[in-house]
Amino acid sequence: MDRLQAMQVFRRIVELGGFGKAADDLGLPRATVSLLIQQLEAHLGVQLLQRTTRQVRATLDGEAYYERCGRLLDDLDDLEGSMSVQRSQPRGALKVDMPIAFGCTWILPHLQDFYRRYPLLRLDLGFHDRQVHLQREGVDCAIRAGNIVDQGLVARPIVRLNQLTCASPAYLARLGTPRQLEDLDGHSAINFGAGNGRYFPFEFEVAGQVRELQLPGELTVNNADAYVTACEAGFGLIQVPRYHVQRQLDEGRLVQVLDAYAVPTWPISIVYPPHRQLSPRVRVFIDWVIELLHRIADTQAALMVKA
Repeated sequence: MDRLQAMQVFRRIVELGGFGKAADDLGLPRATVSLLIQQLEAHLGVQLLQRTTRQVRATLDGEAYYERCGRLLDDLDDLEGSMSVQRSQPRGALKVDMPIAFGCTWILPHLQDFYRRYPLLRLDLGFHDRQVHLQREGVDCAIRAGNIVDQGLVARPIVRLNQLTCASPAYLARLGTPRQLEDLDGHSAINFGAGNGRYFPFEFEVAGQVRELQLPGELTVNNADAYVTACEAGFGLIQVPRYHVQRQLDEGRLVQVLDAYAVPTWPISIVYPPHRQLSPRVRVFIDWVIELLHRIADTQAALMVKA
């Protein structure tokens, strides 16, 4: 038995919740995955996994082993990464997640610069408007929008996005243009789903305080592009980072409203699981993202500012 490979296989089974998913992720035959776990359990003399027809989960012994072997595998990755940095440059695969619109606007167009600096790294980019579970989905780090509430992650604030409130000309022609917060009575919002049946409220800065308003709405979406498209179609008001609607504003397809009331800036952070020592692969990506976004903030202050 290759004990190191067996540990890697066990870790991915726990994180992905199945033998087949782990086999596909690691590029191994499913029979090999099953055999490695059998051999590992026989070697340790304990049952690590509970298998049912619907799911696979770690036993109590398996949970303890997962924590210990995870730290060992992370330390090994860090050791190999640090040696590769000393030889030349960090190498290997790096799995990163980020919001769809933000990643496509600010990260993807500049990736050639990252590859020129670090040609031995391979990026696996995920684009989601939901918050993925980093450990469970095997993600090394993620760019997150909004306040970070997960205490199990390290968060490094990078920039804050300027936001505004807007609507389509057709919607405003139908319901009128609100100029004071009191004018919002009778207006509708397009709801952006925050999960668990919750929606992000509208926020306005009033006399130095943030005032939240939950407007009624007939449409809920969970994607930033769909949010803007629904606004253009006249379904209601939205609050959105300025960069995401600047073209629509310039072309007259959307109109800013309530501009006398500032909308709180939207924080952008990079998050990663806590480790005693951050791997060189993750470190260079984080440093590159911070450098990139700070450079953009210096030249496009109307869209974002440094955190």
